[in-house]
Amino acid sequence: MSMSSSTYLIYGANGYTGELIARAGVARGHRPLLAGRNAAAVEPLAKELGLEPRAFGLDDPRALDAGLAGVGLVLNCAGPFSRTAEPVASACLRRGAHYLDVTGEIPVFERLAHRSADAAKAGILLLPGVGFDVVPSDCLAAHLKRRLPSATHLTLAFQSGVGPSRGTATTMVENLDKGGLVRRDGRLTRVPAAWKTRSIDFGKGPRLAATIPWGDVSTAFHSTGIPNVEVYMAVPRPFVLTLKLLRPLAPLLGSRPVQSFLKRRIQARPPGPTAEQRARGQARLWGEARDQAGASVVSRLHTPDGYSLTVLTALACVERILAGPVTPGFTTPSRAFGPDFVLEIPGVTRTDA
Repeated sequence: MSMSSSTYLIYGANGYTGELIARAGVARGHRPLLAGRNAAAVEPLAKELGLEPRAFGLDDPRALDAGLAGVGLVLNCAGPFSRTAEPVASACLRRGAHYLDVTGEIPVFERLAHRSADAAKAGILLLPGVGFDVVPSDCLAAHLKRRLPSATHLTLAFQSGVGPSRGTATTMVENLDKGGLVRRDGRLTRVPAAWKTRSIDFGKGPRLAATIPWGDVSTAFHSTGIPNVEVYMAVPRPFVLTLKLLRPLAPLLGSRPVQSFLKRRIQARPPGPTAEQRARGQARLWGEARDQAGASVVSRLHTPDGYSLTVLTALACVERILAGPVTPGFTTPSRAFGPDFVLEIPGVTRTDA
């Protein structure tokens, strides 16, 4: 399969991240199909970019299958992915199209991992997480495993310089009542929100960081086999205190009235960071692998801001896959393209300590 002979489709192209990817793809010479639920939302962008629009929902398998006609790969940018990943991936399995998305949601990774045999039989790739979550951190995890093959414990952390888009914020709100997740002895384990805190030096001095249910809690295990995984995010101390105070209110945070209120607040905000904010932004990642003998290695990544990186990594994954060949089944970015894949992205550097 090659870029010249295969058509790919961006679902959720009218969303913040989907539109960024569509515009950047056209600038690289791509001609993707642009799709979403609402024709009125998709058609103006498609017309501006000179691309074919398609409109279809995800609750009718026949309409979904028709929407994927002639498509060799789907890049799903419509979150929350807890609601969109499975129907789109199922349609890809039926139609024989590769499935990619930009999720960071642990349940999505785990459910698609369980469909690896189905994907292998269908001859397609299931590759969720081709954005900021989890390409850089997954490649960092694989690099640390390469440096310390005996590793039994993996800690990853990130520091982001821009705020979330409306879609990302909505996903965060929908998970407020669920607390945190870590990988312990190979198993996903529920923990309270901000379960642990620690000081981490991302390259410019120590910062306070707290555990979060980042996608690598799932994917790093699939990529490296390391059985114990924790993921941290740099946060202000008041934010940590707020998360801890809210722990007893978890059921209330998940209630319909509270969820509706918070989502209305999100929709009143701008769609996401401006172009100027993205241009000024940057992200830093830190990782440590340890083994039972006490040996440890530390590595860091410095990248463009998360949304700019998502555009670059998602398009790089699309190009790699359509150029082929690929090994069908579920996979992760580092398993598909190697630990150094992220270093091919402009603006990304890695240092080892």
